[in-house]
Amino acid sequence: MSEIKFDVAGIGNALVDVIANADDTFLAANGIQKGGMTLIDATRADELYGRMGAAIEMSGGSCANTIAGLASLGGKGAFFGKVKDDQLGQVFAHDIKALGVSFPAPVASDGAPTGRCLVLVTPDAQRSMSTFLGAAQNLTADDIDAEVIKASAVTYMEGYLWDQPGAKEAFLKAARIAREAGRIVSLTLSDSFCVARYRDEFRKLVKDEVDLLFANEAEILSLYEVDIFDEALARVKAECKFAALTRSEAGAVIVAHGEVHVVDADKVAKVVDTTGAGDLFAAGFLYGLARGYSPTHCGQLGAMAAAEVISHYGPRPQVSLAELAKARGL
Repeated sequence: MSEIKFDVAGIGNALVDVIANADDTFLAANGIQKGGMTLIDATRADELYGRMGAAIEMSGGSCANTIAGLASLGGKGAFFGKVKDDQLGQVFAHDIKALGVSFPAPVASDGAPTGRCLVLVTPDAQRSMSTFLGAAQNLTADDIDAEVIKASAVTYMEGYLWDQPGAKEAFLKAARIAREAGRIVSLTLSDSFCVARYRDEFRKLVKDEVDLLFANEAEILSLYEVDIFDEALARVKAECKFAALTRSEAGAVIVAHGEVHVVDADKVAKVVDTTGAGDLFAAGFLYGLARGYSPTHCGQLGAMAAAEVISHYGPRPQVSLAELAKARGL
């Protein structure tokens, strides 16, 4: 078996987030579905960007945010995602490498520009995302470095990859390599709209190939087409070795080999922007898992990281999560 060099190898859409405030009227006027992620083309991206108010631009992408959170905790991560050699691509590559994260996928010299996610945050802190994948959709199985996957304790992938055939193949290749190397395969369902698009495929994937599942309450209810959380939890217990199910202010439920552990949410003085909450919960949980912490301890690290990120704009921590964990005795 290969030596473990990375705690987590992440595979996801490499995007730059453009975050602005908006109200429900703006969402309705522009045909934006509140609380979810919609794929858009370049023309729509330009039109919507022109209508948005003053915005903050920063590197993002669900899985990349998780790997950034892992690095902030002191973990060692690698990330596979596709960007073009343009201004936004250079920003993304600089940001991820500056965190100490390995970024082995080659940068594209031609083709679609680097992808971006237009995030509109309403006064209730909900985020509604319109995503132009751009170069991110060109990730293929050829971009996956087998040696990096073999050397990673966990391979973590975002459900959004299922929207593109090439990225889907990259996902499946990495999962196969990880399993053959005796590593953990992990999946986040990404959002309930994504689940609705690929429900049957996700169910099979979760049952047959995923060791650790991340989902929020809406996503897990959608996956199993039930209305009651406990019914979804029963299905998870029967099908998953490990699962981390987040429930916003109600905390999280961790499943580990059939046992259930409940973790309280961290208190936040004011929720500013929920962008990245699930991503950072996964970061804390994966960091703990790679170190052999108990399921509850892993969940507490996840809750701490999620609380930090929802207290400000943007999907990545603004303080050292390692220092925060130390101060909290975690």
